[in-house]
Amino acid sequence: MSEEDKTAAATPVEENEENEETSDTPKVEEHESTATFEPVVKLDEVEVKTGEEEEEVMYGVRAKLFVFGETLLDKGTGNKSWRERGVGDIRILKHREHQRIRVLMRQEKTMKIIANHALDPRIKLGANAGSDRSWVWNAFDFAEGDLVETVFAARFADSDIAGAFKDKFIECQKDMEKILAGEDSAEGSAEADQAAAALEKLTTED
Repeated sequence: MSEEDKTAAATPVEENEENEETSDTPKVEEHESTATFEPVVKLDEVEVKTGEEEEEVMYGVRAKLFVFGETLLDKGTGNKSWRERGVGDIRILKHREHQRIRVLMRQEKTMKIIANHALDPRIKLGANAGSDRSWVWNAFDFAEGDLVETVFAARFADSDIAGAFKDKFIECQKDMEKILAGEDSAEGSAEADQAAAALEKLTTED
């Protein structure tokens, strides 16, 4: 028998074996899983308070904030320079109850506080290196949890925005001055009332 005959004879057998294997293979039905898994730990939703819930936004505008001081590498050397602290909305907030006003700025995206100080009537806004869209001022900052005297510089998009910020800053300073004067007057009046009440209780011995 020639090689061609052997090949021809073997071919039907191989095909039959393949067909048998195919016919004997069971069909696996696919099922969509409906199993549910409960979380091991359940976390309750917690309301996060920012401390600004009782405050009214008097003014807000986007700016880039800088501080003047020593860097970590220059700590203790006395070498000071301007460094960027962050970008975000610098806002003037007024408390609804005691009416006090402060300046607050948060770094955008992270929301980290980068400026937080009372709007002291004694603060003076000055031009930064002759720029008409940037202001410099000194304040006791509480952004990092401790009162630190800080030199700030805020740069705005254009001179109009910078001018509007300065106008509102000064306007709110005047309001703050009246509030502080009223508190001083109220304290003085209370002390006077206490003194008068004490005098009424005094008796003169003959």
